[in-house]
Amino acid sequence: MLRAKIPAARPTLQEWFMNFPGLVAVKQAHAPRTPIEKTREACLIAKEGVSHAVSVLLNGSAAALHEVRCCEEHLDDLDRELDEELANTITQVEPANARELLACMKLMIDIERVGDLVASFAERAAVVRNRLDMDDVEHLTRMACLVENMLAQIAPALVARDIDQALHVLRSDSEIDRLRNLLVVRHTENPEGLKGHGSLHVLAMATALERAGDHIKNMAEEVCHLATGHSLRHLRRTKDKPLEQMFLDWLARESSK
Repeated sequence: MLRAKIPAARPTLQEWFMNFPGLVAVKQAHAPRTPIEKTREACLIAKEGVSHAVSVLLNGSAAALHEVRCCEEHLDDLDRELDEELANTITQVEPANARELLACMKLMIDIERVGDLVASFAERAAVVRNRLDMDDVEHLTRMACLVENMLAQIAPALVARDIDQALHVLRSDSEIDRLRNLLVVRHTENPEGLKGHGSLHVLAMATALERAGDHIKNMAEEVCHLATGHSLRHLRRTKDKPLEQMFLDWLARESSK
């Protein structure tokens, strides 16, 4: 017995309109960003701010200084936006999601502080760059480039939970510390050769970059914590091994179980 085919229900005009290909793309483009996406965006904005700060140091660009200030303001806005969002959602999610949200909150605090330090560096560089020795400019530029690279690496490390990349960021911080120490020695080992305010400015700028590196190091540790559920700081057992080496040893022991 033949059965008549029941025609499929035709979509309503509203359903057809809302699924029109062009509108689907628009809806996706305006979909709310996740906390991870906002944190990644903040990392890239901070990286851009460092790049402009280097231009201020090398070229004295007023436009670059303006961009540094804009990056700092954008980071402040993202920090405030994420803080307001998490206050409403963090108690309504599963523990695993709550841990991710807490990690984003901690990372955003560090990124916002990096933005402040980079802005302080750029403001001072704009005033004193013409009075700095070329050796000092070279050291400060190398430090700033390391900070910029650390920010470029921490963003994908966060998204992919990439422990290896996070550990590479930790190692980069050691080089920033070394360069800062060289500048300290250069400007303080011979009290009679101190250059007055010039030395103070150089050391202040180096300290700003060194502290920015410390904040990014904290971010790398948080990425490792998020990926493994274990804090690097809690793995410290001896003083004769670098922190990242102890973490690698711990990962090797865990993988062999």
